[in-house]
Amino acid sequence: MKSKVKIHFLGASGTVTGSKYLVEFGEKKILIDCGLFQGLKKLRELNWTYLPVDVNDIDAVLLTHGHLDHVGFLPRLVKMGYKKSIYGTEPSLEIARTILMDSGKIQEEEAKRANEDGYSKHHPAVALYNLEEAIQVFDYMQSLPEGEWIPLFEGIEIRFQYVSHIIGACYIEINFDGKRYVFSGDVGRKSDPLLFPPKKPENADVLLIETTYGDRLHPDENVMENLVEVIKMTAANGGSLLIPSFAVERTQNLMFMLAKLKDKKIIPDIPMIMDSPMGDRVLSIFKNYKDWYNSDIADFDSIMSHFKIVKHYKQTWETIDNQESKIVIAGSGMVTGGRILTYLEHYLDQPEHTVLLVGYQGEGTRGRAMKDGVHEIKFRGKFVDVKARIHCIESLSSHADQAELLDWISEIKNTPEHVFLVHGEEQARDAFRVKLKDARGWNPQLPELFQIVEL
Repeated sequence: MKSKVKIHFLGASGTVTGSKYLVEFGEKKILIDCGLFQGLKKLRELNWTYLPVDVNDIDAVLLTHGHLDHVGFLPRLVKMGYKKSIYGTEPSLEIARTILMDSGKIQEEEAKRANEDGYSKHHPAVALYNLEEAIQVFDYMQSLPEGEWIPLFEGIEIRFQYVSHIIGACYIEINFDGKRYVFSGDVGRKSDPLLFPPKKPENADVLLIETTYGDRLHPDENVMENLVEVIKMTAANGGSLLIPSFAVERTQNLMFMLAKLKDKKIIPDIPMIMDSPMGDRVLSIFKNYKDWYNSDIADFDSIMSHFKIVKHYKQTWETIDNQESKIVIAGSGMVTGGRILTYLEHYLDQPEHTVLLVGYQGEGTRGRAMKDGVHEIKFRGKFVDVKARIHCIESLSSHADQAELLDWISEIKNTPEHVFLVHGEEQARDAFRVKLKDARGWNPQLPELFQIVEL
């Protein structure tokens, strides 16, 4: 008799953030990813609620990679009573530790500042979780190798497979009761400047696949030429180039490209600053896990020699007060928090400066608002006029586009019994549904948030 399988779609269903999928494999319950909701207020508020499942019944957590929207709910999960193992590849867990510590610290600081400045409607404002609560998660983390089948429980084996996107990222395969379940996580690019191309699944009876860019192709553009153009224009205007950037992968890619341009004397000789404590720590992770990226082309010691690495918040203010033209890379990538907020509060209302958006901008984020051309942005209770130039280089995204997603599934030999499109806004995943039906003859499902599907 076949055991029942149920999937609880607890996040990233109809939206990009908050990835969480609880799968009941017979008597065992496995949570795939445990991410934080970001963007729209109605989604962020979900981070404060308890999961609609008993966390004590969860037998294991598997992480596809270390981004906040895939790991950021872990401190809440532990606080709710989860005391079992959290599995991921070694670099993914290193990234997760770094991101969780940064997230806990930022939330503490934001709550403190909200109370001091009185711009929160909550009295007092409190952090979703603090640094100490973030660190408590580390006790339950266990690393697993990439590319090897591992028996997790009786009758259940799992395998992490390289999927590019960020260092340590993998898609997850689970064999149970004669069927294979594949969870894509976030699929990376074939042409990433630093990472190797993603591996591809060969079999999938049940497939959950992300659709962040399911409705579009990345522009066929020369990233280096675009960077040069934006930098030269900004320097000629006497302004600074501000790049909100994800601290994992995007920051390292940008530093790699900018260092090359500076070495070849293609861009003006202006200071380059990396103001992201987390980005600094991630550089160390890259140096420790050289098998996970093309280390032959990226000497990070040499790259870092081109940048001033900001260590302390005092140096952030010194950088802001210095009116010379410069390039500043700072977190966060969707302008939801981090040091970039302080720069934008002081530079965004000045037309000589430029903001360069270099990745996906989630619905409801400040990055999306700037991309969509709003005339003012709210920072910490105050509105700032948007007079700086706003530019986007979408092809720098670390997410596969529609064609790359189709290529990623191109080696699946069988027709999956169930295909679920997740981690995408409604337009993106519906467009990918139509494309999959036309290209492969598959009939994907678009699960809703908190829907439970019995297979």
